Amino acid sequence: MAVTGLGLITPAGIGEKATWEGLSAGCSTAATDPDLDGLPVAFSCRVPDFDVRRQLGHQRGRRFDRFTALALLAAREAVADAGLAAGTPVGPRVGVVMGVGTGSMQSWQAEFDRLADRTPTRISPLALSRSVPNMAAAEIAIDLGATGPNMVVSTACASGTSAIGLAREWLLSGACDVVISGGSESARLRMTAACFAQMRALSGRAGAPEAASRPFDRDRDGFVLGEGAAVLVLERPEDARSRSARARAYVAGFGASCDAYHFTAPHPRGDGAAQAIRAALADAGLSPEDVDHVNAHGTATPRGDAAEYYALRQVFHRPPPVTALKGTIGHAIGGAGAIEAACTVLSLEHQLIPPTANLDHLDPEMELDVVTKSPRSQAMRVAISNSFGFGGQNAVLAFTAAE
Repeated sequence: MAVTGLGLITPAGIGEKATWEGLSAGCSTAATDPDLDGLPVAFSCRVPDFDVRRQLGHQRGRRFDRFTALALLAAREAVADAGLAAGTPVGPRVGVVMGVGTGSMQSWQAEFDRLADRTPTRISPLALSRSVPNMAAAEIAIDLGATGPNMVVSTACASGTSAIGLAREWLLSGACDVVISGGSESARLRMTAACFAQMRALSGRAGAPEAASRPFDRDRDGFVLGEGAAVLVLERPEDARSRSARARAYVAGFGASCDAYHFTAPHPRGDGAAQAIRAALADAGLSPEDVDHVNAHGTATPRGDAAEYYALRQVFHRPPPVTALKGTIGHAIGGAGAIEAACTVLSLEHQLIPPTANLDHLDPEMELDVVTKSPRSQAMRVAISNSFGFGGQNAVLAFTAAE
């Protein structure tokens, strides 16, 4: 399926251009986060200069939690990029499917405090509607007038990738002519940060947060919480051509699997991840030898990176060049896969692989060609984007370059 539009909001920048420039620079965006003050891990990767009420107005600022605002603004950029009519409803043949990991706990602490204080009548009537995950898709549809199928997919850290895979299925089935798809999340919330810290999933480098997220590095010790959104506009190639829309790349295949192994830990040999990679390539009619680049899940957790390495070695005799964007922008959970998918499109478009930040000493157990320090020019026709999540959720997209 043709990717005809892209929208991106990440800690590297607001908008596709700013994000790509930030990722290509390869510098970590992690810093002390005042919103997490007093917690065991009080740093994160934040979208710069992002204020919901300033971006969307006071009324929507009250109605939206951050993950929905990020999704809506990324969708607006993607739709404009695709050349779809601005200011008019996009119609009944346009679907929206977004990936969201947990929805939002942004506003709940104040509401729980009111409940504990036995003042339930002070709870906001907007508390529920602004926090449920499906609002990321629903508010996009309301804003754009998209009356086709509408839903949110939640497969933990694979959510954004799963949503794009489902969007492709809607187009193949004929259910839609256009699908607006991606993922959104703000994971830098107090409860989220406290929970992940208790699980010992986060890096503890409080003294040097900018060096904390270290995918595939010998000294990695956990991920850094992030936030952001990415939205892709997908169409059948013939439909894109009929309206003279440019294809930026093609979603050629999708693969998914479940480890069926553990509720949080990945399969140690990466069996489920390897199965999803093979499925994506088979769906695209490609072989491992066709793949020129891997955009890795690369969370910088000891077990997660090792499992992904073993999966790559199962599929590829010699894995192609790899990058892991979470070194720069942290982990946006449900939004991460969509952000990485969008950046895989940009890599194919620019024939350039962004570097992995903070990779100073490649884990000696990993025989990988990881791009680091500076961007690498690379002739690429095929690239894959990996996403793996809690519950053993594995999702992989195969992309091919536009002709």
